Amino acid sequence: MNIFSAENIRNICVMGHGGSGKTSLVEAILNKAGVSDRFGKIADGTTVSDYDPEEIKRKISINLTVEPYEWKTEKIGLTKVNLVDTPGYFDFVGDAACGVRVCGSALIVINAKSGVQVGTEQAFEMATQKGMAKMFFVSNMDDEYADFGKVVAQLKERFGKSVAPFRIPIKDGKKIKGYVNVVSGRAYTINNDVETEIPIPDDMTDEYNEYHEFLVEAVAESSEELLERYLEGDTITDEEMRSVLKESVRSGVVSPVYGGFSTGTTFAVRSLMDAMLKYLPTPTQCPPELAEKDGEPWEVNSLNTDPMSALVFKTVADPYVGKMSIFRVYSGVVRPDTVVYNPIRDCNERIGKLYMLRGKKQIEVTELRAGDIGAVTKLAETQTGDTLCTTNAKIVLSGINLPKPNLSMAIVPKSKGDEEKINSGLARLREEDPTFTVETNNETKETIISGLGDMHLEVICSKLQNKFGAGITLKSPTIPYRETIRKSVKVQGRHKKQSGGHGQFGDVWIEFSPHDGTDLIFEESVFGGAVPKNYFPAVEKGLRECITKGVLAGYPVVGLKAVLVDGSYHPVDSSEMAFKLAAAAAYKEGLPKAGPVLLEPVGRLEVSVPESQMGDVTGDVNKRRGRILDMSPTGGGRGKVVAEVPLGEMDHYATDLRSMTQGRGSFTFEFVRYEEAPANVAQKIIAENNKYGAVKKWRRPFKG
Repeated sequence: MNIFSAENIRNICVMGHGGSGKTSLVEAILNKAGVSDRFGKIADGTTVSDYDPEEIKRKISINLTVEPYEWKTEKIGLTKVNLVDTPGYFDFVGDAACGVRVCGSALIVINAKSGVQVGTEQAFEMATQKGMAKMFFVSNMDDEYADFGKVVAQLKERFGKSVAPFRIPIKDGKKIKGYVNVVSGRAYTINNDVETEIPIPDDMTDEYNEYHEFLVEAVAESSEELLERYLEGDTITDEEMRSVLKESVRSGVVSPVYGGFSTGTTFAVRSLMDAMLKYLPTPTQCPPELAEKDGEPWEVNSLNTDPMSALVFKTVADPYVGKMSIFRVYSGVVRPDTVVYNPIRDCNERIGKLYMLRGKKQIEVTELRAGDIGAVTKLAETQTGDTLCTTNAKIVLSGINLPKPNLSMAIVPKSKGDEEKINSGLARLREEDPTFTVETNNETKETIISGLGDMHLEVICSKLQNKFGAGITLKSPTIPYRETIRKSVKVQGRHKKQSGGHGQFGDVWIEFSPHDGTDLIFEESVFGGAVPKNYFPAVEKGLRECITKGVLAGYPVVGLKAVLVDGSYHPVDSSEMAFKLAAAAAYKEGLPKAGPVLLEPVGRLEVSVPESQMGDVTGDVNKRRGRILDMSPTGGGRGKVVAEVPLGEMDHYATDLRSMTQGRGSFTFEFVRYEEAPANVAQKIIAENNKYGAVKKWRRPFKG
């Protein structure tokens, strides 16, 4: 493959709702460009993009893939296009965020039958936040239920005046036979890729005039002079419109709409490929990348002569090939067999062979210039989001804004002794997918994995089994409840044992009372040496060991104050162990009399949803025993609900919220404090724990 500079490159992120036709469109483009010798099908698992076994099995895109091809037009010349095909399902939105980070424009695909969906809105929002140029493509136009006009109306309703159809498919029944070019005002039929100009069909004149007015209105928004003339009723000529159209698209003022793709054919794909070169920006036409160079602000302009800098935006972990890092070059040139610096990890990395990727195919190249995308294997320390740069200039590019995981599950090994394989496999998968986390809960001893949804975690489990031979099942994490007391009591704890020779004797009187903190407060007010000072630490140690298991359900006890007020000892038989056991006996005797209660963790829930769905969200929060703290609009037709909700009621909330809001809702949840659980809730938890002997296990050491 040829080596290209930034002025002859397009980096385009292919986005859209799951099932909208992104992968099929990419397949058609690669076929039309001549880099794929067959038109792969998702149902057969033969597409270039979806090559992962999990994708073939599920028939959906799970991973981001890069699909480069070369395309040429008379006016622009030979150009390299890097299509970054991203997943459309919400559980894998992290890869979409990675694609948006390194691309200069977005091609948003919409299924003509389904119309604008939640994934369409999400893609548009992500691209808009990045300031990217956007182009829409309406796929499956030959479906009997396809309605191009209806989709355009939905787009304009959701995204405003920037939406402007550039080409309208001409249909003959179900069959598409040509298109009307709204920009030039000409119509064409297509037969075996040969275009023949025809008059605009009479039954499409009104539609053309309407869409042409859309285009004029959108272009007028890009210039104060044109807008003023437009508002005054002056005519904006087609020549004036075309003169500003390219810049209007590149700046995001105008978002073109194309249509006509039919699954299984390549109809209208060529005109789309031409349009992407004509209207979408090169890396040099995008706003400069803001970075730091040697600690100072620095603008990266995608020039080959600048110091080299690149951003790793995707990592592929393979147990056989090893780790492959996919990166975009932002400045300078990357060459094989060189040493680069990773300022994030503060280490040097060696670049071996350089590749361009097309699906799973690796194409070796001699260099990669600014603006291009490539890959390298076996970088030891580098992770997704890291910068690579020359060793003589410390350059740091901004990282990737990845979504935070919001669904947590505990893992259970299917086979004993697999813990090492599981930990190693999860670490490798974590390199590949930074949108899930792994941590060990020191209290419950459970390994917790957190991701973006049920399917996300399900795929992780499947990859762990298939790639690393480690099987796991998932269960809801154990809720870390606490216990405390509400009353003060004074009790005696006595340990006496005689078994020949020296015996064991310890006798204490302890006053237990609640306090507002969490840790145990131990004090002593013994008079007259009833308990020698050297036994005080043993009494405290005995209590600290006891509070790890409460008397209700075996949960740790918090907010406990214990004052040693009296006791007695034996000059021969007393020992630290005896007083430690005496303290435990006092604990066992006193806490059931001190009004023990169960505490549940409560967190702050913040939910962002469309205003029309705030009522559904608040109703659901109330069902979860939550307290609404605030409801307020946040702009753009969205609102925020703030509430405090018990952690025990948040199980699978991510899935429930997605279902409730059709994927339009998002949330954060952070632990705030512990509160006393309602009696009915506490009774259920206590009964469940005592069923498995949680309290009996605590009592056993103190028998005798």
